[in-house]
Amino acid sequence: MIRILGPEVLRELVPMEDAIAAVREGFVALFSGRARVPPRLHLAAPGGSALYMPGFVEGIGLGVKAVTVFPENARVGLPTVHAALLLQDPETGRPIGLVEGGSLTALRTGAATGVATDLLSRPEPSVVGLIGSGVQARTQLEAVCTVREVTQVRVYSRSEERCLAFVAWARTQPWIRGASVWAAPSANLAVRGADIVITATTSQVPVFDASDVRPGTHINAIGSFTPQMRELPADLVARARVFVDSLEAAQAEAGDLILAALEGKLDWREVTEIGAVAAGARPGRQSPEEITLFKSVGHAVQDLAVGMLALRRAVDRHAGTFVVW
Repeated sequence: MIRILGPEVLRELVPMEDAIAAVREGFVALFSGRARVPPRLHLAAPGGSALYMPGFVEGIGLGVKAVTVFPENARVGLPTVHAALLLQDPETGRPIGLVEGGSLTALRTGAATGVATDLLSRPEPSVVGLIGSGVQARTQLEAVCTVREVTQVRVYSRSEERCLAFVAWARTQPWIRGASVWAAPSANLAVRGADIVITATTSQVPVFDASDVRPGTHINAIGSFTPQMRELPADLVARARVFVDSLEAAQAEAGDLILAALEGKLDWREVTEIGAVAAGARPGRQSPEEITLFKSVGHAVQDLAVGMLALRRAVDRHAGTFVVW
């Protein structure tokens, strides 16, 4: 039999704080050579992209995630991202779990930002500038609020209706802990003066100006996931110390960094994997004035770390649904 975990069960089993700890463990495993994860396979489809992400991580698990990203789905009332994670017994290959992947992707991507923000941003209370108002933006903000005391959140989205709906939703969340949340009239005004910036869009071009980012800012860029996409201007990449989830994946997929390197604004030799910082092998932030940038394209170790944690807890708590396999 195989245990199936839907989105509601997943979030009950794995709160954000625990997801952040699990993803941090996954990043350390990746850095230390305990993960065997080939580059993910991209397939173009008429309405978007399909991605397939297999992986095995010693001490964590074995599995493969299938993801589709269709940017125009919102027009027909569907999520941009659909996905499923198949978990397998590493000793026998037997399927043991199937996790709804849209919520898993949002949770583990938010958790990665939580890890990076905890390791790289300044520790004092923070103002957050958030660009984007989709599903990913929700867990991004939740993760940052989990690891930092946030006093104000400024949200910008191209859709005013969706932006206002996001602001109303965020104000009701227990993890917002009294922070003010408001809709910014532009991306530049959302970012200007912010201590932590989050970009969670599917933009092909930079979403704000480099000049609006002040010294000491930490940036989490999680939206672009192909070589042609970019959310950040190259001049900003040049000013920042750059950290990634996986150097191999970033060199293949992170348009923000690939395009900056092609324009002479980034030296790949100076890019650091976040797992090296989490393991204590490389320094994180080195001064209060430094701009730090975490660029994430997503990695299978994140899915396996959170998915296996959820499955273990589901077994212990008799949660989920069984089907004969």
